[in-house]
Amino acid sequence: MLNKTRTTLTMLGIIIGVGSVIAMLAIGEGSKESIKKNISSMGANMITIRPGAGMMPGGIRDQSSMQTLKLTDYEALKSEAKSLKAVSPLVNGSGQSIAGSNNWATSIYGTSPEYLSIREWNVEEGSMFTSEDVKKVGKVAVIGKTIQENLFPDGENPIGKTIRFNKIPFKVIGILKEKGENTFGQDQDDIIIAPYTAVQKRILAQEHLQSIVAAAVNEDQAEAAVKEATAILERTHKILGNEDNDFNVSSQQELIKTFSSTSEMLTLLLVAVASISLIVGGIGIMNIMYVSVKERTKEIGLRMALGATDRSILLQFLIESVLISITGGILGVLLGLTATFAISTFAGWPVTVTVFSIAISFLVCTITGIFFGWYPAKNGAALDPIEALRYE
Repeated sequence: MLNKTRTTLTMLGIIIGVGSVIAMLAIGEGSKESIKKNISSMGANMITIRPGAGMMPGGIRDQSSMQTLKLTDYEALKSEAKSLKAVSPLVNGSGQSIAGSNNWATSIYGTSPEYLSIREWNVEEGSMFTSEDVKKVGKVAVIGKTIQENLFPDGENPIGKTIRFNKIPFKVIGILKEKGENTFGQDQDDIIIAPYTAVQKRILAQEHLQSIVAAAVNEDQAEAAVKEATAILERTHKILGNEDNDFNVSSQQELIKTFSSTSEMLTLLLVAVASISLIVGGIGIMNIMYVSVKERTKEIGLRMALGATDRSILLQFLIESVLISITGGILGVLLGLTATFAISTFAGWPVTVTVFSIAISFLVCTITGIFFGWYPAKNGAALDPIEALRYE
């Protein structure tokens, strides 16, 4: 009974270490997948072009650098870029939206009809405005679910109704399908989308664009799309080779890589902390194997006297060490899976258990058993048979 209790206590370090490693890897992998999914929901192939906005001395942003994107840039990208399947200008402003006695502080986005396909958005009811509405500076709009719920709280159908944004009337012609919050916690349904010409002239009174968004033909061509868009804009902006660009082009893939890299670093840090338990467990195995060798010195001497080789004695204690480690690993995997399920169920965190994390845990357990069991086993195999038989 004493040996069973001692062995169980020795395995605790391995059990807790393996369980912690699996749980941490599951949280890290789940977070990475969640980030990728959320960013992709904003438009998996989306390319964003923003004004370069250099910084003035003292950290004050040069206002002129925020006005470098023009409609001519949009038109050049639309007509020349082969790796882009859709391009849309983007201007936006914040203000108060009103319908009857209801009002709601929100944002209005001025775009072209292609904006929905770029953002992978769908109209649930009604329709999107057309290129003709853009040409005619039509005061029509498509609204998100949050706008509908706050301006038409009694369940009234908004289609065909007029809402006002900063006193400018817009006729509602469509309602967007609900999308929820994005990675940054922003409500994607709290939005009004209207023709960019109407927003520029009626709301903002400006000619420049705040950004241009586009969609690459597919994810594999995102990098090529960024290079092509950059080359086109360098030409339209007449930027020479030794000059800095007054715009910047980025893709969703770059954003995903940045967030995934940060997530992986945090996961590695958590796994490193959890792995301390494995080291403690390994030291515990070394300790118990030392005690086992001491307690069984006479047995070792008797086996050697009957013809047992140093190799067989070494393997005997090494196998015991590995078995303790692997048994602890199996129990650790069960603990890790249980902890992962509990985290997902009660905390609501995204988790993903991979075969890799379980396989690496077993590999680490085996290596731990061999590494920390080798020296005590070697000492046992090196005992002199006569001395071992005399040991009390």
